[in-house]
Amino acid sequence: MTDSADSGRAVTSEFDDYRPPEPARRGRRRRDGPPREPDQIDRANPVNQSNSGGGAGSNEPPSSTTDGEFDSYYGRPVVKAPPWEWPIGLYFFVGGLAGGSALLGAGAAVTGRPRLRRNSRLTALGAVSIGLPALVYDLGRPERFLYMLRVFKPSSPMSMGTWLLTAFGTAAGFAAAGEVDRMSGERLPLGRLRPLLRVAECAGGTTSAVLGGPLAAYTATLLGDTAVPTWAASRKSLAYVFVSSASLAAGGTALVTTPVRETGPARALAVAGVVGDLVATRRMRGQMHPLEAEPLESGSAGWKLKLSEGLAIAGGLGALLAGRSRPIAAASGLALAAASALTRFGVLEAGLESVKDPRRTIEPQRERLERRRAEGVVDDSITTGPRQTGGRPDEPTSSERAEQPQ
Repeated sequence: MTDSADSGRAVTSEFDDYRPPEPARRGRRRRDGPPREPDQIDRANPVNQSNSGGGAGSNEPPSSTTDGEFDSYYGRPVVKAPPWEWPIGLYFFVGGLAGGSALLGAGAAVTGRPRLRRNSRLTALGAVSIGLPALVYDLGRPERFLYMLRVFKPSSPMSMGTWLLTAFGTAAGFAAAGEVDRMSGERLPLGRLRPLLRVAECAGGTTSAVLGGPLAAYTATLLGDTAVPTWAASRKSLAYVFVSSASLAAGGTALVTTPVRETGPARALAVAGVVGDLVATRRMRGQMHPLEAEPLESGSAGWKLKLSEGLAIAGGLGALLAGRSRPIAAASGLALAAASALTRFGVLEAGLESVKDPRRTIEPQRERLERRRAEGVVDDSITTGPRQTGGRPDEPTSSERAEQPQ
């Protein structure tokens, strides 16, 4: 049993730092004491207040949740941000670089550009070799990546991405192995296995080119499948942004590593990526609520994306107008690759920043809810029942229909 001094002592915890200052507590009113004023009753028991003018016993329905300003529990975030750091941003970038380079390598093989084909295939393998350790580093334990291969779940972007990365890495490895054998003057001790290597090289180059596009875009699907406000709101257009960004990275890297006489496809891919990136980014922001798009336009993430846009335009103009000059082509390629990296890191940082303000989670949802109600959609799993939205009083809600006996 504790004494009176201990019983009156405030019990605190580490979360009390988030508490707003509380008013002094009033003593318990005696039964024979004077009645409290109505405003004192409302302050003492805010549950009995009515947003629409009706009291606790009023027959008037409660008003919409849009009345008043939203305030979360102690001002804490409503959505918990994923614990992703720079390795995931690096994984996003090199994944796009690998996918775009594999596609560029296949085009070089068809058009007879051996230097561009070799450099693109080696870039694809090198990029995926960097991306896999970055992903494993973020997972914390290497065996977790192997555990994800035990399940093939088409509805899970993470599961499909794991299988996609594994298949792409294997195909890119066979394609690059043939290039390494040719670079050594066919001095590798393969013997009779060399014809099989040539077949595997062709199959690997084709397979990696087919998987390159999905590899560049699946990370956008992974982000859009979360509850993070900025990522979820951008799910319709983020894949186009990431594919365009992959084109910038692949074309820019090829401009740096390949002689200008063979960089025609790389310049075309880079210019197409610049146009696609500018159009897709503006379309994505136009589809988002202002609060959801705010992290993309302000702070550190906004600075990265603005710089990315400037570098993309400069690199695209350099590749288009002065691509025949080796120094200008290399400088343009570096600008394009940097623009792609800044896009990936900027989108990642903007999503992590968007969860810090609860308004970015709640207010867009409220506006979408009211818009659905205004359109007459009042009886589904998103909107509330028709009795609170002005619907027909004799029409049961979905929950009431579920409770009715069959």
